[in-house]
Amino acid sequence: MLRTHYSSGLDSKQDGKTVTVAGWVHKVRDIGKVKFLIIHDKDGEIQITAKKGECPDDVFREISSISRESVVSVKGTAKANKSAPAGMEVFPENLTIVSKAQAPLPLETDPSIKSELDTRLNYRFIDLRRKEVAAIFRIKDVVHRSFIKYMEQEGFTLMHVPCVVAAATEGGTNLFPVSYFENEAFLSQSPQLYKQMLMASGVDKVLIVTPVFRAEEHNTTRHLNESTQMDIEVAFVEDEQDALNYMQDSINFIYKNVQHLCKPQLDVLGRKLVMPDQKFKQVTYDQALELLKKDDIKIKWGDDLTPEAERVLCKKFNPVIVTKWPTDVRAFYCMHEPGNEKVCRGYDLLIDGMEISSGAQRLHDYEKLVAEMKRRKMNPKSFSFYLDAFRFGCPPHAGWSFGLERLTMVICGLKNIREAMLWPRDRTRITP
Repeated sequence: MLRTHYSSGLDSKQDGKTVTVAGWVHKVRDIGKVKFLIIHDKDGEIQITAKKGECPDDVFREISSISRESVVSVKGTAKANKSAPAGMEVFPENLTIVSKAQAPLPLETDPSIKSELDTRLNYRFIDLRRKEVAAIFRIKDVVHRSFIKYMEQEGFTLMHVPCVVAAATEGGTNLFPVSYFENEAFLSQSPQLYKQMLMASGVDKVLIVTPVFRAEEHNTTRHLNESTQMDIEVAFVEDEQDALNYMQDSINFIYKNVQHLCKPQLDVLGRKLVMPDQKFKQVTYDQALELLKKDDIKIKWGDDLTPEAERVLCKKFNPVIVTKWPTDVRAFYCMHEPGNEKVCRGYDLLIDGMEISSGAQRLHDYEKLVAEMKRRKMNPKSFSFYLDAFRFGCPPHAGWSFGLERLTMVICGLKNIREAMLWPRDRTRITP
């Protein structure tokens, strides 16, 4: 066998027993009659201790010649040692070089040696061997699973919708065209229209996790052209607060799970995760602008909040939900405030100075939807497949989405969202 135990499985129960461990060579230390081979697997590091005269001569000799990051399998006796990683070491009886790594390495795995992000992304498969990087994606995995687990507990149904669409989800032009036989098609910006159509189906609590694509020529540390969206939509709501309750509770659930399941990874990242308040502070868009004025940040009414404005708001309240947005800055399907069509029931969630989620209560009246499309110079005929859902009975509904990479970025305290995506897609990067 190439492996009987991962590093995390070596504990006092294996003391004195024969085990087989496997992984990548991280470090070789030769002090004469004793040689140390440190290998790492997905869970951590394992110390192989070879003493001259106590292990086979061929194993003792071979250790010094193994290139870093080669894949090895080691069979030997596990023994307790408080100074070794995880308190255990292995005395080798047999060593197999499964795959030899070429030298020099194109990317250093030593955490003390910093590499440019572009180099790291070009050799992501090596970059992931660094425990700091592996920690990010373990946390991202727990965030993803926790979101689904919470929503399933709340009675939501996991659904899947198309990524190839015939019309813009939000009526914009920032779309990636694709060749789809004789038809014009695009990569989806969002599952939004399909979520709303499902609200007319009787499946009235839906969660969706899907890649989304936005052809925006930005080059910032918080944007990607392909990202992962975690969405919900819920019907039979009185107002947007029904959906916001799920938002707050799911964030608290995710944070608690990460705190509980990812303590080693948070420690590796030097991250002390601060739990959000149970009930998040809510301010209206108008209130937010007044608060920002006090810090000499002036936002014209009807404009989106700048990154600086989001950071300042989070210094006052963290997390904070900004509600009651100007209608024209939000998507066409956002419900207007009764008696004031200039304001809609849209909202954004900000955590640690970053927009994490966006949503709204939606228009569910067919005539009002058509009227809003025409007001925005959109052609309702292009959205007939979507509008049909509102012609034959659709209840009031609301929803929102989390950006998985954004949320991971905030939880891990990352400076660049590309670090939260295995192989990010941005304005200039399409390989590997």
